[in-house]
Amino acid sequence: MTEAEFLATLRALPLHPGARDLRDDAATLGELVLTTDTLVEDVHFLPTDPAGDVAWKLLAVNLSDLAAKGAVPEGVLLNLPLSEDGWDRAFLAGLAAALAAFGTRLIGGDTVSLPGGAPRVLTCTAIGRSARAPARSGARPGDQLWVTGTIGDAGPGLAAARGEIDSPDLRDAYRRPRPRLAEGRALGQVVTAMADVSDGLLIDAARMAAASGLAVTVRLEAVPLSGAYMAVKGADRAARLSAVTAGDDYELLFALPAGVAPPVAATWVGAFAAGEGMTLTDAGESLPLPGRLGWEHDGGAGVAD
Repeated sequence: MTEAEFLATLRALPLHPGARDLRDDAATLGELVLTTDTLVEDVHFLPTDPAGDVAWKLLAVNLSDLAAKGAVPEGVLLNLPLSEDGWDRAFLAGLAAALAAFGTRLIGGDTVSLPGGAPRVLTCTAIGRSARAPARSGARPGDQLWVTGTIGDAGPGLAAARGEIDSPDLRDAYRRPRPRLAEGRALGQVVTAMADVSDGLLIDAARMAAASGLAVTVRLEAVPLSGAYMAVKGADRAARLSAVTAGDDYELLFALPAGVAPPVAATWVGAFAAGEGMTLTDAGESLPLPGRLGWEHDGGAGVAD
């Protein structure tokens, strides 16, 4: 069962109105915004990744979902499998640093034990507050598609973490992403739709379009790349296709009416229109969609890349 099939099955269950039909990355209860994410060893992080970096990433990916709802973090719940004493202590030190860096606090959580040799499974639930909490499903025909920051660094960042290439900047992009909390709060007041780029720009843009009942065009030539990325991968069509399908970027992807400038630094990368599906162009040339738009869980194994 793929992730999409699993979610479709869940939609047959009794759903709370705040679940937003399970088409968003966060739920709402009044002004409260709730989200939860799990990191699995050998799927979302490497066994060799420093424990403090794993803690940072666990918190950051949850706070990124809050950023996409324009929310101010209230606190987090942590579920932690106790394992090696040294690893656990380093994890907690890293968590303390991340909580301080992002201005949030621990509310509670749970501890469990795992069989010896089992991969670590770490879960965090983040709770925030937003007066508006823009949905992924709010884009309208004619809206333009924008993204903050640069795209694609975490893909080669995984290779850097494995020691396959030498790029501390890309490695840190993979291990220690920074949620766009301040940008999310500014954008939350004006966007028609917003989500974070967690699984890849293409797949997350397709999800936004589908949730909004629209078609979307993505302009490949406009996708912003970092200097560190281009130093390793280049900036040609193949490099850009790799960037937009890699995932783990945690930038904000959002829709604004045509002619409205975003209140934060961002790049215009596409547009929405009546219809359905995705069109990919490069300097005006229509391209076939890649076979893989981004990361989607399908019951398989291996580190997400």
